Amino acid sequence: MSKHDDPNMVNSYRDIQHVDDKHDLGEVERTLSPDLDKGNQPRYDKVDKELAQYVADEAFEISEKENARLRKLIDKRVLAIMITTYFIQAIDKGTLSFSSIMGIREDTGLHDQQYSWLTTCIYITILIVEYPQNYIIARVPIAKYLSFMIIAWGVVLACTALCKNFTGLVVVRTLLGLFESACQPAFVILSSIWYKREEQASRVTYWYMMNGAQQIVGGLLAYCFSRIETGPLKSWQWLFLSYGIVSVLYGLFVGWWMPDSPMRAKCFSEEDKRLMVERVRSNQTGVQNRKFKKAQVYEALKDPQVWGYALVQLCTTLPTSGLGSFQGIIISSFGFSLLETQLLAMVLGFYIILVLLGSVWIVKKTNQNLLTMLGFCIPSFIGTICLMTVPTDTKTQKIGLVICYYITLSFWSAQTLALSMLSRNVGGQTKKAVAVALNFIIWAAGNAIGPQVFLDTDKPRYFIAFSTHLGCYSLLVVVIVGLRVYLKHQNKRRDELAAAGVQEAADGRMVHAFEDLTDKENANFRYVY
Repeated sequence: MSKHDDPNMVNSYRDIQHVDDKHDLGEVERTLSPDLDKGNQPRYDKVDKELAQYVADEAFEISEKENARLRKLIDKRVLAIMITTYFIQAIDKGTLSFSSIMGIREDTGLHDQQYSWLTTCIYITILIVEYPQNYIIARVPIAKYLSFMIIAWGVVLACTALCKNFTGLVVVRTLLGLFESACQPAFVILSSIWYKREEQASRVTYWYMMNGAQQIVGGLLAYCFSRIETGPLKSWQWLFLSYGIVSVLYGLFVGWWMPDSPMRAKCFSEEDKRLMVERVRSNQTGVQNRKFKKAQVYEALKDPQVWGYALVQLCTTLPTSGLGSFQGIIISSFGFSLLETQLLAMVLGFYIILVLLGSVWIVKKTNQNLLTMLGFCIPSFIGTICLMTVPTDTKTQKIGLVICYYITLSFWSAQTLALSMLSRNVGGQTKKAVAVALNFIIWAAGNAIGPQVFLDTDKPRYFIAFSTHLGCYSLLVVVIVGLRVYLKHQNKRRDELAAAGVQEAADGRMVHAFEDLTDKENANFRYVY
Protein backbone atom coordinates (compact mmCIF):
# COMPACT_ATOMS: atom_id res chain seq x y z
CA MET A 1 0.00 0.00 0.00
CA SER A 2 1.36 3.44 -0.89
CA LYS A 3 1.44 6.39 1.46
CA HIS A 4 -1.53 7.88 -0.42
CA ASP A 5 -3.72 4.81 0.32
CA ASP A 6 -3.11 4.82 4.11
CA PRO A 7 -5.31 7.38 5.99
CA ASN A 8 -2.80 7.65 8.87
CA MET A 9 0.05 8.41 6.50
CA VAL A 10 -2.07 10.99 4.71
CA ASN A 11 -2.89 12.71 8.00
CA SER A 12 0.76 12.67 9.03
CA TYR A 13 1.72 14.14 5.70
CA ARG A 14 -0.81 16.95 6.08
CA ASP A 15 0.34 17.69 9.63
CA ILE A 16 3.94 17.87 8.57
CA GLN A 17 3.16 20.36 5.84
CA HIS A 18 2.51 22.88 8.60
CA VAL A 19 6.13 22.55 9.80
CA ASP A 20 7.54 24.59 6.97
CA ASP A 21 5.88 24.00 3.59
CA LYS A 22 8.49 25.63 1.43
CA HIS A 23 11.69 24.76 3.25
CA ASP A 24 11.04 21.32 4.72
CA LEU A 25 8.87 19.71 2.02
CA GLY A 26 11.86 18.05 0.39
CA GLU A 27 12.95 16.44 3.65
CA VAL A 28 9.41 15.26 4.41
CA GLU A 29 9.01 13.69 0.95
CA ARG A 30 12.35 11.97 1.42
CA THR A 31 11.31 10.62 4.82
CA LEU A 32 7.96 9.30 3.56
CA SER A 33 9.27 7.91 0.27
CA PRO A 34 8.71 4.18 -0.47
CA ASP A 35 12.43 3.49 0.06
CA LEU A 36 12.19 4.79 3.61
CA ASP A 37 8.79 3.37 4.51
CA LYS A 38 10.63 0.51 6.17
CA GLY A 39 8.00 -1.05 8.44
CA ASN A 40 8.47 -2.27 12.00
CA GLN A 41 10.80 -5.22 11.39
CA PRO A 42 14.47 -5.33 10.36
CA ARG A 43 15.10 -6.00 6.69
CA TYR A 44 17.84 -8.62 6.84
CA ASP A 45 18.31 -8.57 3.08
CA LYS A 46 19.86 -5.12 3.55
CA VAL A 47 22.14 -6.20 6.41
CA ASP A 48 25.65 -7.52 5.76
CA LYS A 49 25.45 -11.35 5.82
CA GLU A 50 28.29 -11.77 8.31
CA LEU A 51 26.84 -9.07 10.56
CA ALA A 52 23.27 -10.46 10.33
CA GLN A 53 24.32 -13.55 12.31
CA TYR A 54 24.89 -11.38 15.38
CA VAL A 55 22.06 -8.83 15.05
CA ALA A 56 18.93 -8.95 17.24
CA ASP A 57 15.51 -8.01 15.81
CA GLU A 58 15.34 -4.85 17.93
CA ALA A 59 17.27 -2.94 20.55
CA PHE A 60 17.62 -4.42 24.02
CA GLU A 61 19.21 -2.91 27.10
CA ILE A 62 22.72 -3.79 28.19
CA SER A 63 23.48 -2.91 31.80
CA GLU A 64 26.10 -0.32 32.58
CA LYS A 65 28.15 -2.95 34.39
CA GLU A 66 28.06 -5.23 31.36
CA ASN A 67 28.86 -2.32 29.05
CA ALA A 68 31.91 -1.49 31.16
CA ARG A 69 33.09 -5.11 31.00
CA LEU A 70 32.72 -5.21 27.22
CA ARG A 71 34.41 -1.83 26.80
CA LYS A 72 37.36 -3.06 28.85
CA LEU A 73 37.72 -6.12 26.62
CA ILE A 74 37.59 -3.93 23.50
CA ASP A 75 40.05 -1.40 24.91
CA LYS A 76 42.54 -4.18 25.61
CA ARG A 77 42.40 -5.56 22.07
CA VAL A 78 41.58 -2.51 19.93
CA LEU A 79 42.27 0.78 21.73
CA ALA A 80 45.66 -0.41 22.98
CA ILE A 81 46.67 -1.23 19.40
CA MET A 82 45.36 2.09 18.02
CA ILE A 83 47.24 4.07 20.68
CA THR A 84 50.51 2.17 20.27
CA THR A 85 50.31 2.15 16.47
CA TYR A 86 49.68 5.86 16.26
CA PHE A 87 52.49 6.51 18.75
CA ILE A 88 54.92 4.52 16.62
CA GLN A 89 53.71 6.23 13.45
CA ALA A 90 54.04 9.67 15.07
CA ILE A 91 57.55 8.75 16.27
CA ASP A 92 58.43 7.59 12.76
CA LYS A 93 57.12 10.78 11.18
CA GLY A 94 58.90 12.91 13.77
CA THR A 95 62.29 11.45 12.92
CA LEU A 96 62.73 13.91 10.06
CA SER A 97 62.17 16.92 12.30
CA PHE A 98 64.60 15.63 14.94
CA SER A 99 67.18 14.55 12.37
CA SER A 100 67.11 18.05 10.83
CA ILE A 101 69.36 19.24 13.65
CA MET A 102 71.37 15.98 13.80
CA GLY A 103 73.13 16.45 10.46
CA ILE A 104 70.86 14.88 7.84
CA ARG A 105 70.62 18.11 5.83
CA GLU A 106 74.40 18.46 5.64
CA ASP A 107 75.16 14.75 5.10
CA THR A 108 72.71 14.40 2.20
CA GLY A 109 73.45 17.81 0.66
CA LEU A 110 69.97 19.28 1.09
CA HIS A 111 69.57 22.94 0.13
CA ASP A 112 66.91 25.58 -0.56
CA GLN A 113 63.39 24.04 -0.32
CA GLN A 114 64.54 20.42 -0.59
CA TYR A 115 64.06 19.75 3.13
CA SER A 116 60.47 21.04 2.89
CA TRP A 117 59.79 18.69 -0.03
CA LEU A 118 60.70 15.67 2.10
CA THR A 119 57.53 16.31 4.12
CA THR A 120 55.44 17.46 1.17
CA CYS A 121 56.11 14.33 -0.91
CA ILE A 122 54.61 12.13 1.83
CA TYR A 123 51.33 14.01 1.75
CA ILE A 124 51.16 14.25 -2.03
CA THR A 125 51.35 10.44 -2.02
CA ILE A 126 48.60 10.20 0.61
CA LEU A 127 46.46 12.61 -1.40
CA ILE A 128 46.70 10.31 -4.42
CA VAL A 129 46.22 6.94 -2.70
CA GLU A 130 43.71 7.88 0.03
CA TYR A 131 40.51 6.87 -1.77
CA PRO A 132 41.90 3.51 -2.96
CA GLN A 133 43.09 2.92 0.60
CA ASN A 134 39.63 3.56 2.04
CA TYR A 135 38.03 1.34 -0.61
CA ILE A 136 40.38 -1.48 0.38
CA ILE A 137 39.97 -0.91 4.14
CA ALA A 138 36.18 -1.31 3.81
CA ARG A 139 36.57 -4.69 2.06
CA VAL A 140 39.46 -6.55 3.69
CA PRO A 141 40.21 -7.85 7.22
CA ILE A 142 41.20 -4.52 8.67
CA ALA A 143 43.60 -5.74 11.39
CA LYS A 144 45.56 -7.95 9.00
CA TYR A 145 45.80 -5.13 6.46
CA LEU A 146 46.99 -2.71 9.14
CA SER A 147 49.60 -5.22 10.25
CA PHE A 148 50.99 -5.49 6.70
CA MET A 149 51.14 -1.71 6.33
CA ILE A 150 53.03 -1.27 9.62
CA ILE A 151 55.61 -3.88 8.61
CA ALA A 152 56.01 -2.22 5.20
CA TRP A 153 56.53 1.27 6.58
CA GLY A 154 59.02 -0.12 9.11
CA VAL A 155 61.12 -1.57 6.29
CA VAL A 156 60.98 1.71 4.37
CA LEU A 157 61.89 3.74 7.46
CA ALA A 158 64.93 1.58 8.11
CA CYS A 159 66.02 2.06 4.49
CA THR A 160 66.18 5.83 5.08
CA ALA A 161 69.48 5.23 6.87
CA LEU A 162 70.96 4.17 3.52
CA CYS A 163 70.09 7.41 1.70
CA LYS A 164 72.95 9.58 0.52
CA ASN A 165 71.13 12.34 -1.39
CA PHE A 166 67.85 14.15 -1.96
CA THR A 167 66.64 11.66 -4.58
CA GLY A 168 66.99 8.69 -2.25
CA LEU A 169 65.21 10.52 0.53
CA VAL A 170 62.30 11.46 -1.74
CA VAL A 171 61.86 7.82 -2.77
CA VAL A 172 61.72 6.44 0.77
CA ARG A 173 59.55 9.31 2.03
CA THR A 174 57.09 8.75 -0.83
CA LEU A 175 56.86 5.04 0.01
CA LEU A 176 56.45 5.95 3.67
CA GLY A 177 53.43 8.06 2.74
CA LEU A 178 51.95 5.16 0.77
CA PHE A 179 52.12 2.70 3.66
CA GLU A 180 51.27 5.11 6.47
CA SER A 181 48.17 6.38 4.63
CA ALA A 182 46.10 3.46 5.94
CA CYS A 183 46.58 4.25 9.62
CA GLN A 184 44.26 7.17 10.46
CA PRO A 185 41.38 6.20 8.13
CA ALA A 186 41.45 2.69 9.60
CA PHE A 187 41.26 4.13 13.11
CA VAL A 188 38.25 6.30 12.29
CA ILE A 189 36.46 3.21 10.93
CA LEU A 190 37.55 1.07 13.90
CA SER A 191 36.26 3.68 16.35
CA SER A 192 32.80 3.59 14.75
CA ILE A 193 32.75 -0.23 14.60
CA TRP A 194 33.72 -0.94 18.19
CA TYR A 195 32.60 2.07 20.25
CA LYS A 196 29.36 3.84 21.17
CA ARG A 197 28.98 7.45 20.01
CA GLU A 198 29.57 8.85 23.50
CA GLU A 199 32.82 6.86 23.73
CA GLN A 200 34.28 7.79 20.37
CA ALA A 201 35.44 11.34 21.12
CA SER A 202 37.62 10.14 23.99
CA ARG A 203 38.92 7.11 22.06
CA VAL A 204 39.90 9.21 19.05
CA THR A 205 41.58 11.68 21.42
CA TYR A 206 43.51 8.93 23.21
CA TRP A 207 45.19 7.72 20.03
CA TYR A 208 45.53 11.17 18.49
CA MET A 209 47.29 12.60 21.55
CA MET A 210 50.19 10.27 20.77
CA ASN A 211 51.36 13.20 18.64
CA GLY A 212 52.18 14.85 21.96
CA ALA A 213 53.65 11.69 23.47
CA GLN A 214 56.04 11.34 20.55
CA GLN A 215 57.24 14.90 21.19
CA ILE A 216 58.18 13.83 24.70
CA VAL A 217 59.64 10.40 24.04
CA GLY A 218 60.87 11.29 20.55
CA GLY A 219 62.73 14.34 21.83
CA LEU A 220 64.40 12.33 24.59
CA LEU A 221 65.35 9.46 22.28
CA ALA A 222 66.56 11.85 19.60
CA TYR A 223 68.83 13.52 22.13
CA CYS A 224 70.20 10.10 23.16
CA PHE A 225 70.88 9.21 19.53
CA SER A 226 72.50 12.62 18.97
CA ARG A 227 75.19 11.64 21.52
CA ILE A 228 76.45 8.93 19.12
CA GLU A 229 79.55 10.49 17.56
CA THR A 230 81.56 7.45 16.49
CA GLY A 231 80.90 4.19 14.65
CA PRO A 232 79.97 3.10 11.14
CA LEU A 233 76.74 5.15 11.05
CA LYS A 234 75.83 8.75 11.83
CA SER A 235 73.48 9.48 14.72
CA TRP A 236 70.51 10.21 12.43
CA GLN A 237 71.09 6.93 10.57
CA TRP A 238 70.91 4.96 13.82
CA LEU A 239 67.69 6.83 14.58
CA PHE A 240 65.94 5.73 11.37
CA LEU A 241 67.33 2.19 11.46
CA SER A 242 66.28 1.53 15.06
CA TYR A 243 62.76 2.90 14.64
CA GLY A 244 62.30 0.88 11.45
CA ILE A 245 63.24 -2.41 13.11
CA VAL A 246 60.90 -1.75 16.05
CA SER A 247 58.04 -0.97 13.64
CA VAL A 248 58.50 -4.25 11.77
CA LEU A 249 58.43 -6.31 14.97
CA TYR A 250 55.40 -4.43 16.23
CA GLY A 251 53.54 -4.94 12.92
CA LEU A 252 53.86 -8.72 13.38
CA PHE A 253 52.35 -8.39 16.86
CA VAL A 254 49.36 -6.39 15.55
CA GLY A 255 48.46 -9.15 13.09
CA TRP A 256 48.36 -11.66 15.95
CA TRP A 257 46.67 -9.60 18.70
CA MET A 258 44.05 -7.38 17.07
CA PRO A 259 40.64 -8.71 15.86
CA ASP A 260 39.29 -7.56 12.50
CA SER A 261 35.72 -6.97 13.71
CA PRO A 262 33.35 -8.05 16.51
CA MET A 263 32.04 -10.82 14.24
CA ARG A 264 35.52 -12.26 13.50
CA ALA A 265 37.02 -11.84 16.98
CA LYS A 266 38.13 -15.35 17.94
CA CYS A 267 39.35 -13.96 21.26
CA PHE A 268 35.75 -13.28 22.40
CA SER A 269 32.86 -15.64 23.13
CA GLU A 270 29.88 -15.82 20.76
CA GLU A 271 27.67 -14.15 23.36
CA ASP A 272 30.14 -11.30 23.83
CA LYS A 273 30.28 -10.82 20.06
CA ARG A 274 26.50 -10.39 19.96
CA LEU A 275 26.61 -7.93 22.85
CA MET A 276 29.44 -5.96 21.21
CA VAL A 277 27.37 -5.59 18.06
CA GLU A 278 24.25 -4.65 20.03
CA ARG A 279 25.99 -2.00 22.12
CA VAL A 280 26.75 0.06 18.98
CA ARG A 281 23.20 -0.19 17.60
CA SER A 282 22.38 3.26 19.00
CA ASN A 283 25.15 4.77 16.82
CA GLN A 284 22.94 4.08 13.78
CA THR A 285 26.00 4.40 11.54
CA GLY A 286 26.40 0.68 10.78
CA VAL A 287 29.18 -1.80 11.49
CA GLN A 288 29.99 -3.50 8.22
CA ASN A 289 28.69 -3.65 4.66
CA ARG A 290 31.00 -4.52 1.78
CA LYS A 291 28.51 -3.69 -0.97
CA PHE A 292 29.45 -0.56 -2.93
CA LYS A 293 26.50 1.85 -3.22
CA LYS A 294 26.80 4.57 -5.85
CA ALA A 295 23.93 6.61 -4.34
CA GLN A 296 25.88 6.93 -1.10
CA VAL A 297 28.88 8.27 -3.01
CA TYR A 298 26.76 11.07 -4.48
CA GLU A 299 25.20 11.79 -1.10
CA ALA A 300 28.62 12.10 0.53
CA LEU A 301 29.86 14.50 -2.13
CA LYS A 302 26.74 16.68 -1.74
CA ASP A 303 26.65 16.65 2.08
CA PRO A 304 27.74 20.00 3.60
CA GLN A 305 28.93 18.40 6.84
CA VAL A 306 31.35 16.12 4.96
CA TRP A 307 32.97 19.14 3.33
CA GLY A 308 32.91 20.95 6.68
CA TYR A 309 34.98 18.24 8.37
CA ALA A 310 37.37 18.23 5.41
CA LEU A 311 37.84 22.01 5.66
CA VAL A 312 38.59 21.68 9.38
CA GLN A 313 41.40 19.31 8.43
CA LEU A 314 42.74 21.74 5.82
CA CYS A 315 42.71 24.65 8.26
CA THR A 316 44.50 22.67 10.95
CA THR A 317 46.93 20.46 9.03
CA LEU A 318 48.39 23.29 6.97
CA PRO A 319 49.74 24.99 10.13
CA THR A 320 50.49 21.67 11.89
CA SER A 321 52.64 20.27 9.11
CA GLY A 322 54.82 23.33 8.81
CA LEU A 323 55.14 23.89 12.55
CA GLY A 324 56.01 20.22 13.05
CA SER A 325 58.57 20.01 10.26
CA PHE A 326 60.27 23.28 11.23
CA GLN A 327 59.89 22.84 14.99
CA GLY A 328 63.57 22.24 15.67
CA ILE A 329 64.64 24.97 13.25
CA ILE A 330 62.20 27.53 14.72
CA ILE A 331 63.11 26.85 18.36
CA SER A 332 66.86 26.73 17.70
CA SER A 333 66.57 30.04 15.81
CA PHE A 334 65.69 31.69 19.14
CA GLY A 335 69.25 30.95 20.27
CA PHE A 336 68.85 27.63 22.07
CA SER A 337 71.42 24.83 21.94
CA LEU A 338 70.80 21.34 20.53
CA LEU A 339 70.07 19.92 23.99
CA GLU A 340 67.80 22.84 24.91
CA THR A 341 65.91 22.52 21.62
CA GLN A 342 65.30 18.80 22.15
CA LEU A 343 64.13 19.35 25.73
CA LEU A 344 61.83 22.23 24.73
CA ALA A 345 60.28 19.95 22.11
CA MET A 346 59.43 17.56 24.94
CA VAL A 347 57.60 20.31 26.81
CA LEU A 348 55.53 20.93 23.68
CA GLY A 349 54.46 17.29 23.82
CA PHE A 350 53.08 17.75 27.33
CA TYR A 351 51.15 20.82 26.18
CA ILE A 352 49.58 18.96 23.23
CA ILE A 353 48.42 16.14 25.53
CA LEU A 354 46.99 18.70 27.96
CA VAL A 355 45.07 20.45 25.15
CA LEU A 356 43.59 17.23 23.75
CA LEU A 357 42.63 15.77 27.12
CA GLY A 358 41.25 19.13 28.24
CA SER A 359 39.10 19.49 25.13
CA VAL A 360 37.60 15.99 25.39
CA TRP A 361 36.92 16.55 29.12
CA ILE A 362 35.03 19.75 28.30
CA VAL A 363 33.04 17.94 25.59
CA LYS A 364 32.15 15.17 28.03
CA LYS A 365 30.94 17.71 30.60
CA THR A 366 29.10 20.06 28.22
CA ASN A 367 28.29 17.90 25.20
CA GLN A 368 29.40 20.85 23.04
CA ASN A 369 31.89 19.73 20.41
CA LEU A 370 31.96 22.72 18.07
CA LEU A 371 31.89 25.39 20.79
CA THR A 372 34.84 23.65 22.46
CA MET A 373 36.69 23.71 19.15
CA LEU A 374 36.03 27.44 18.86
CA GLY A 375 37.36 28.11 22.35
CA PHE A 376 40.65 26.38 21.62
CA CYS A 377 41.17 28.46 18.48
CA ILE A 378 41.66 31.64 20.54
CA PRO A 379 45.15 30.76 21.92
CA SER A 380 46.28 29.96 18.37
CA PHE A 381 45.50 33.51 17.24
CA ILE A 382 47.29 34.97 20.27
CA GLY A 383 50.39 32.77 19.95
CA THR A 384 50.81 33.39 16.22
CA ILE A 385 50.44 37.16 16.52
CA CYS A 386 53.08 37.18 19.29
CA LEU A 387 55.48 35.09 17.17
CA MET A 388 55.20 37.74 14.46
CA THR A 389 55.49 40.83 16.63
CA VAL A 390 57.62 40.13 19.73
CA PRO A 391 61.35 40.90 19.20
CA THR A 392 64.12 38.41 20.06
CA ASP A 393 66.51 40.75 21.85
CA THR A 394 66.55 39.24 25.34
CA LYS A 395 66.52 35.75 26.84
CA THR A 396 63.15 36.48 28.44
CA GLN A 397 61.64 37.39 25.09
CA LYS A 398 63.02 34.23 23.52
CA ILE A 399 61.52 32.06 26.26
CA GLY A 400 58.24 33.92 25.82
CA LEU A 401 58.31 33.18 22.09
CA VAL A 402 58.78 29.46 22.77
CA ILE A 403 55.68 29.57 25.01
CA CYS A 404 53.82 31.36 22.21
CA TYR A 405 54.90 28.59 19.86
CA TYR A 406 53.38 26.08 22.27
CA ILE A 407 49.98 27.76 22.61
CA THR A 408 49.77 28.24 18.84
CA LEU A 409 49.13 24.49 18.60
CA SER A 410 45.93 24.70 20.69
CA PHE A 411 43.91 24.33 17.47
CA TRP A 412 44.78 20.62 17.50
CA SER A 413 41.67 20.06 19.60
CA ALA A 414 39.60 21.08 16.55
CA GLN A 415 41.38 18.54 14.38
CA THR A 416 40.77 15.72 16.85
CA LEU A 417 37.14 16.53 17.64
CA ALA A 418 36.34 16.91 13.94
CA LEU A 419 37.64 13.38 13.31
CA SER A 420 35.44 12.02 16.08
CA MET A 421 32.42 13.93 14.69
CA LEU A 422 33.03 12.38 11.27
CA SER A 423 33.02 8.98 12.92
CA ARG A 424 29.81 9.72 14.86
CA ASN A 425 27.78 11.73 12.34
CA VAL A 426 28.16 9.92 9.01
CA GLY A 427 26.07 6.79 8.40
CA GLY A 428 26.25 4.25 5.57
CA GLN A 429 29.47 2.33 4.95
CA THR A 430 30.04 3.54 1.38
CA LYS A 431 29.24 7.11 2.38
CA LYS A 432 31.55 6.88 5.37
CA ALA A 433 34.37 5.48 3.22
CA VAL A 434 33.98 8.40 0.77
CA ALA A 435 33.73 10.93 3.61
CA VAL A 436 36.83 9.56 5.34
CA ALA A 437 38.72 9.47 2.03
CA LEU A 438 37.77 13.05 1.22
CA ASN A 439 38.67 14.10 4.75
CA PHE A 440 42.17 12.65 4.49
CA ILE A 441 42.70 13.81 0.92
CA ILE A 442 42.17 17.36 2.15
CA TRP A 443 44.20 16.50 5.26
CA ALA A 444 47.05 15.41 2.99
CA ALA A 445 46.73 18.55 0.87
CA GLY A 446 47.07 20.72 3.98
CA ASN A 447 50.08 18.74 5.16
CA ALA A 448 51.67 18.97 1.71
CA ILE A 449 51.21 22.74 1.52
CA GLY A 450 52.24 23.40 5.13
CA PRO A 451 56.06 23.15 4.85
CA GLN A 452 56.06 25.08 1.55
CA VAL A 453 54.89 28.32 3.19
CA PHE A 454 58.05 28.29 5.32
CA LEU A 455 60.23 29.90 2.69
CA ASP A 456 64.01 29.73 3.01
CA THR A 457 64.18 33.41 2.09
CA ASP A 458 61.78 34.28 4.93
CA LYS A 459 63.73 32.76 7.83
CA PRO A 460 64.26 33.01 10.73
CA ARG A 461 60.92 34.66 11.66
CA TYR A 462 58.85 33.22 8.78
CA PHE A 463 56.32 36.08 8.62
CA ILE A 464 54.71 34.74 5.41
CA ALA A 465 54.10 31.34 7.01
CA PHE A 466 52.55 32.77 10.18
CA SER A 467 50.37 35.18 8.18
CA THR A 468 49.09 32.17 6.25
CA HIS A 469 48.34 30.41 9.54
CA LEU A 470 46.24 33.36 10.73
CA GLY A 471 44.19 33.05 7.56
CA CYS A 472 43.69 29.34 8.28
CA TYR A 473 42.48 30.01 11.83
CA SER A 474 40.05 32.64 10.55
CA LEU A 475 38.58 30.23 8.00
CA LEU A 476 38.45 27.55 10.69
CA VAL A 477 36.23 29.76 12.85
CA VAL A 478 33.86 30.34 9.92
CA VAL A 479 33.66 26.60 9.16
CA ILE A 480 33.00 25.66 12.79
CA VAL A 481 30.20 28.20 13.10
CA GLY A 482 28.73 27.04 9.79
CA LEU A 483 28.80 23.39 10.88
CA ARG A 484 27.04 24.20 14.13
CA VAL A 485 24.26 26.12 12.38
CA TYR A 486 23.77 23.36 9.80
CA LEU A 487 23.76 20.38 12.18
CA LYS A 488 21.54 22.13 14.72
CA HIS A 489 19.05 22.92 11.95
CA GLN A 490 19.07 19.30 10.72
CA ASN A 491 18.25 18.01 14.20
CA LYS A 492 15.48 20.58 14.59
CA ARG A 493 13.81 19.45 11.36
CA ARG A 494 13.92 15.81 12.45
CA ASP A 495 12.53 16.68 15.89
CA GLU A 496 9.67 18.45 14.15
CA LEU A 497 8.99 15.33 12.09
CA ALA A 498 8.93 13.22 15.25
CA ALA A 499 6.59 15.68 16.96
CA ALA A 500 4.29 15.53 13.92
CA GLY A 501 3.91 11.78 14.40
CA VAL A 502 6.33 10.35 11.82
CA GLN A 503 7.28 6.99 13.33
CA GLU A 504 10.57 6.74 11.47
CA ALA A 505 11.81 9.93 13.15
CA ALA A 506 11.17 8.54 16.66
CA ASP A 507 11.96 4.82 16.54
CA GLY A 508 13.11 3.85 20.01
CA ARG A 509 13.48 0.19 18.95
CA MET A 510 16.03 1.15 16.26
CA VAL A 511 15.12 -1.94 14.21
CA HIS A 512 16.79 -0.57 11.06
CA ALA A 513 20.08 0.48 12.69
CA PHE A 514 22.17 -2.13 10.84
CA GLU A 515 20.62 -1.77 7.37
CA ASP A 516 23.45 0.43 6.09
CA LEU A 517 21.28 3.54 5.92
CA THR A 518 23.02 6.88 5.62
CA ASP A 519 22.45 9.59 8.19
CA LYS A 520 20.22 11.41 5.70
CA GLU A 521 18.20 8.30 4.83
CA ASN A 522 17.60 7.58 8.51
CA ALA A 523 15.08 10.10 9.90
CA ASN A 524 15.68 8.61 13.36
CA PHE A 525 19.30 9.77 13.30
CA ARG A 526 20.39 12.82 15.30
CA TYR A 527 23.69 14.64 14.82
CA VAL A 528 26.14 15.54 17.59
CA TYR A 529 27.52 19.05 17.46
